[in-house]
Amino acid sequence: MAKFTLLNQDGRARRGTFETVHGTIQTPVFMNVGTSAAIKGGISTGDLKNIRCQVELSNTYHLHVRPGSEIIKKLGGIHKFFNWDKPVLTDSGGFQVFSLAKLRNITEEGVTFASHFDGARIFMSPEVSMQIQSNLASTIAMAFDECIENPAPYNYVKDSCDRTTRWLYRCKAEMERLNSLPDTINKDQLLFGINQGGTYEDLRIKHMKEIAELDLDGYAIGGLAVGESAEEMYRIIDCVEPHMPKDKPRYLMGVGTPLNIIEAVDRGVDFFDCVMPSRNARHGNLFTWKGLVNLNNNKYILDEQPLDPDCDCPVCKTYTRAYIRHLFKARELLGMRLCVLHNLYFYNTLMMRIREAIEENRFDEFKAEYLPVLGRKL
Repeated sequence: MAKFTLLNQDGRARRGTFETVHGTIQTPVFMNVGTSAAIKGGISTGDLKNIRCQVELSNTYHLHVRPGSEIIKKLGGIHKFFNWDKPVLTDSGGFQVFSLAKLRNITEEGVTFASHFDGARIFMSPEVSMQIQSNLASTIAMAFDECIENPAPYNYVKDSCDRTTRWLYRCKAEMERLNSLPDTINKDQLLFGINQGGTYEDLRIKHMKEIAELDLDGYAIGGLAVGESAEEMYRIIDCVEPHMPKDKPRYLMGVGTPLNIIEAVDRGVDFFDCVMPSRNARHGNLFTWKGLVNLNNNKYILDEQPLDPDCDCPVCKTYTRAYIRHLFKARELLGMRLCVLHNLYFYNTLMMRIREAIEENRFDEFKAEYLPVLGRKL
């Protein structure tokens, strides 16, 4: 079912479409993160459509813990569960296993760890992750991998990459089995593999070559944006990208700032996700076309401008900085909601403008205009 079409290439920046059973994704794309099938900040799926969201991303681990993937399957799958008819990507739970679990035991079979929610013992393996994601019936499922800290010893990273490759073969086999079952909700569920290798270029390249042989629906670069410098992240993308299939979407997991996204698009990346726009918004930190705004500053007490005078989102058309700042100080939830709406609209519009720039072969000019601006504090 999946088909990635490259419409134009400007340098290494790629403008494409990715056809799925739940609709066509225009790339490059930013996926709006709704960990537990909801965007934090009181954002509905109706809101998501109004702010140009193309893909919603939910979390396998969190939905497995609560309410349970079997419940969501009984309710018709995640699309029906939270009333969304566009693509959904579910991550595999691998990152949460390694970031949230204080105690974990990794074997060839899988990982046993304690739930951060209630301490219950949970076992996650390639097969279990695929079964949970099949129950959820997401559009795109991510392979179960081992996430490691940066930096980590070379030999450990090498062994971890080898294990992740073996796990990927098991993920693919299990997904093929699940997609053939009569009671599977989404028999066209897609599988993306994940490239690992820490900050070691030789391991990254070797691993990418190995997983490319599986001819999956897409490929992600994982294990970045976990503490290494931006320059180190760009170095890894530069070394991996030439070995990623040209006819499949590329996904940089957990990234990032508008500057990170522009730099990664310039290096051939198509898919992005990050909690940053919604998390920052919930604390009054806003992205605008002139730079970063901290609404908690006293200078906005009497400011009758919209959050961003250059933005046409529903929030900027309606409310002032002074009013939304007041909502935060009064601890009214509306303030948080309005800021999340604005930040996500900004990110989705950023991707739209990036796509237009690539189409028109002016991505270099776009990058030169916005790199010096979008990261500065106002």
